[in-house]
Amino acid sequence: MYTEKVMDHFNNPRNVGTIEEPSVVVQVGDPGCGDTLLLCLKINKDKIVDIKYKIYGCGAAVATSSIASEMAMGKTLNEALKITDKAIAKALGGLPDEKEHCSNLAAGALRGAINEYRKSALKKG
Repeated sequence: MYTEKVMDHFNNPRNVGTIEEPSVVVQVGDPGCGDTLLLCLKINKDKIVDIKYKIYGCGAAVATSSIASEMAMGKTLNEALKITDKAIAKALGGLPDEKEHCSNLAAGALRGAINEYRKSALKKG
């Protein structure tokens, strides 16, 4: 059902936790399945220098959050915005059809965090 890479990220998730003084924190959820993702980013000079998350969800939700955190680490905000749900699923070697929505959660949280950060940066002027 799951690829070896999905199982690796589920059994050994990367970047789990929270950041002490994050640049931005967002929480997103999927009411259809109950998955919830809390994403923290530390941003310096338009680059993601740290990323941590806490996930409540199934194995696919854990794996997609883990791989997405690896994909985003060290990227500029514009580069990170190009990380799509399809790119996340592909990086894991694919997901079962009924678990594709998990990659949407991770990609959506990343986009939401970047947009929230940019909004707050504009307000600070």
